[in-house]
Amino acid sequence: MSNALAIITGDIYGAKDAFQQALAAPSIKFEAEAGFAIQILGKSEYALGMAMKNRQSVVDAVTNVAAIGISLNPAKKQAYLVPRDNQICLDISYMGLIDLAVECGSIMWAQANLVYASEIFEVDGFDKPPIHKRKPLAKDKGELIGAYVVAKTPDGDYLTEVMSISEIYDVRDRSSAWKAWISKQKKCPWVTDEGEMCRKTLVKRGSKYWPRVNSDERLARAVHHLNTEGEEGLAEVRTPAANAADAFDLAGFITQANAATTEADLTKVYAAAMAAAVAANDKQGAVTFKTAAMARRTVLREQNTVDMESTQ
Repeated sequence: MSNALAIITGDIYGAKDAFQQALAAPSIKFEAEAGFAIQILGKSEYALGMAMKNRQSVVDAVTNVAAIGISLNPAKKQAYLVPRDNQICLDISYMGLIDLAVECGSIMWAQANLVYASEIFEVDGFDKPPIHKRKPLAKDKGELIGAYVVAKTPDGDYLTEVMSISEIYDVRDRSSAWKAWISKQKKCPWVTDEGEMCRKTLVKRGSKYWPRVNSDERLARAVHHLNTEGEEGLAEVRTPAANAADAFDLAGFITQANAATTEADLTKVYAAAMAAAVAANDKQGAVTFKTAAMARRTVLREQNTVDMESTQ
């Protein structure tokens, strides 16, 4: 072991108390993550040199592993330690974000894919999976035209977020990493791993519309970390509707749902509400309305059961 790696190893093990205090998931073990961190830094002279220049950044990155509850295990491909801007940073992959959402119970699964010009891709509303006829073995798929992420919720809904390549590039162009590439030809993930960055862009944006659960703080921390320290320019969120007149009347539709006296009436309100949410591009409103509608359906079914028992 080199002298530099020995010093960094001491710094990492010296962060054990801070790691344990910040720990968000019992499945994340200090000894294992410390070993992964040492292994990662030991494989790259450049990363190790950067770690020696900013030793505190190594401690901060390892502590962030605990606070977010994500692993540096290379086999899982959830997170990495990368040298950036004269420090060592924790970088979280799109697969890591999906794993966090699944572990939190927000979604059952999610897939992020790229779409090429030669492929067929269609989206039919918020609560149905998209149609993507891919050509994975084609030598010429055509140009990259966009990407999407589809997630299945515990309620069985499919939530899909889609972005054209121009929208993705708008996000890329705001990142400091891309600006450094343009001005200084300093390589960044947008240059070396464009596909992965496109997928991450979709997952980060799509996750804002996934159901919120009591244990999803880890996912929120991960997204916040990438927005503030990942320099990927993804802090913005597209507004649901451009004009107030076009906005989804969530409160009004919930009132109608609660006023429904039969499941048939409730179904009609549900269909109208989802169509209005699609028109307003309000995914979060659609999710909130569905929760209220399903609660009303449960009440109606319970009332129907009571009525049937009273006639016996």
